[in-house]
Amino acid sequence: MIKSIRTWARRGRTILGRGRGVKRLTRIARRLPAPVPPRSEVDPNNALSLPARLRRSGLVRPSATRTSAAPAPLTIRRAVMAPAVAAAVSAVPTTPYEGQKTGTSGLRKKTKEFMKERYLGNWVQSLFSALGDEAKGKVIGLGGDGRFFSKPAAQEIIKLAAGNGLAGVVVGRDAVMATPAMSALIRLRSLYGGLIMSASHNPGGPEEDFGIKFNYSSGQPAPESITDKIYGETTSIKTLNVAEIPDVDLSQTGVTTFDVDGSPFTVTIVDPVEDYLALLKEVFDFELLKSFLSRPDFKFKFDAMHAVTGAYAGPILCDALGAGRDCLKDAVPAEDFNGGHPDPNLTYAHELVELLWAEDTDLAFGAASDGDGDRNMILGKRFFVTPSDSVAIIAARAEECIPYFKGGIKGLARSMPTSGALDRVAAAAGHEFFEVPTGWKFFGNLMDAGRLSICGEESFGTGSDHIREKDGPWAVLAWLSILAHENRDVPVGGKLVTVEDVTKAHWAKYGRNYFSRYDYEGCESDGANAMVEHLAALQTSLNAGDMTLGGRKLSLADNFSYTDPVDGSVSKGQGQRFVFEDGSRIIFRLSGTGSSGATVRIYLEKYEADPNKQGLDAQEGLAEFVKIALEASQLEKFTGRKEPTVIT
Repeated sequence: MIKSIRTWARRGRTILGRGRGVKRLTRIARRLPAPVPPRSEVDPNNALSLPARLRRSGLVRPSATRTSAAPAPLTIRRAVMAPAVAAAVSAVPTTPYEGQKTGTSGLRKKTKEFMKERYLGNWVQSLFSALGDEAKGKVIGLGGDGRFFSKPAAQEIIKLAAGNGLAGVVVGRDAVMATPAMSALIRLRSLYGGLIMSASHNPGGPEEDFGIKFNYSSGQPAPESITDKIYGETTSIKTLNVAEIPDVDLSQTGVTTFDVDGSPFTVTIVDPVEDYLALLKEVFDFELLKSFLSRPDFKFKFDAMHAVTGAYAGPILCDALGAGRDCLKDAVPAEDFNGGHPDPNLTYAHELVELLWAEDTDLAFGAASDGDGDRNMILGKRFFVTPSDSVAIIAARAEECIPYFKGGIKGLARSMPTSGALDRVAAAAGHEFFEVPTGWKFFGNLMDAGRLSICGEESFGTGSDHIREKDGPWAVLAWLSILAHENRDVPVGGKLVTVEDVTKAHWAKYGRNYFSRYDYEGCESDGANAMVEHLAALQTSLNAGDMTLGGRKLSLADNFSYTDPVDGSVSKGQGQRFVFEDGSRIIFRLSGTGSSGATVRIYLEKYEADPNKQGLDAQEGLAEFVKIALEASQLEKFTGRKEPTVIT
């Protein structure tokens, strides 16, 4: 870092221009002690201002930078450097644990499982062993959603990183870093990757869930080529390489340096909001948003569900955009999410729903995010926007409402179970379109290849290529940007364009895809798997004879398979599809996001082009297909469940 500050001070007239910023860099450089020889070419404390880092990283296209706004001031802080502490590396014997296979969203288990001796250590060591020499001398990020066990887990991970030859770890203060913020951190600081401690939307606490996953160098979830190697290492692990360094104070930003077997290892504690907020300011028109949110006739509520976005909502919505603190709900993060289930849907975010549906409500907009901040739910006054409609509407309006997309849309994509609403936007605009398996890593490949701008999943995940994760706060700001743009010329006291107005105008243009998902959580795995086998046999029978189900003609009955157009990898068995000739669909899939048992998911979709028939409640519009799905699957027989846990 010190060497970098001196370097940038010398180059200041070329890189940063003339003025106080260069003088400040020069003054800081003169006061700092001689630099420690770097172990890696990666500098976790880049001395450039955040907007400059954004431009150097290539994350922001020139067309996305708002020239009308004043440039952000250059803020360089002197690092808090502790004297280097000498430490050795110990080889700690261990034995494998069964079942440490990494899924689409990392490893998730009950917290008590992770708290077993060397359980977490085995997986982290297996990760570093799988990465091999490629990771040595590199810097990674570390943080999570702040759930129970995160802080002791962070200390253990830091010691393992040091013991396996990494150059350093950049940690969110108090071990906090929302998933989208981690993706941004990796990209902005050119980190090798990052570890995220989260079980996403699952409950937290001593009796609930914990999880961990690795995101790679472009900020995307690790590909199967890495997760498969991790699992292989977990089955034969014998030794943990642990640096004998003391615990680091995670509550204070700054840098601590250790001498580990003769090489420097740095732990850099950073503000978990700063880099992410800087990126959002480059994506959205903050001046337009600030003007809109300050209107006395526009009221909204953001529900952080006592999860990680509580740490972000105040700095973004209130401090940066000027909204009053009364717009925040449950914005104080808790290790157990205050005993709640931080999943932003109509069931678990029912308190927010009740506020928006109240007869006397003055709220025009509501939004919620999940445990680690990568999911979102969008509500209007007594109006719910399905995630499938949400991503389609954002995609349709992005170029005119969000500065980042002024240069054009590269492509659009959705997960296979998500409704076809986005397909119609892509077709109308002539954008390249992709249907991928569930899992954000499939979007990341397309983004890295320059073929994808906006994407989404029906499971309340929406995002774009500004990072390589789904992004809850981004989706909220995208919707607020649409509303701000629509109402920019409406005088105070005039009739505002609402969430419902925007959605119904979209339906009138593209048609409505009635969509719903039925979740049956915590089913016995044997029964759920037996149902899947029954459906496979049914599909074989249908393909061999009359393609009719429930009196309706089918055009397709298969188990979705995907060939990645970028790397040629093939993903099979991604969900059993029954596609009818009119485009309606029924899909069955077992979810891999829980920590125990199985979640059976049924996805139901019906397309309606007639505006006079687009106003039905989704359950009413899909009633026929619900009946067909339950009869065809014999779900109650196999699982014993009569009612779903959640309907969205």
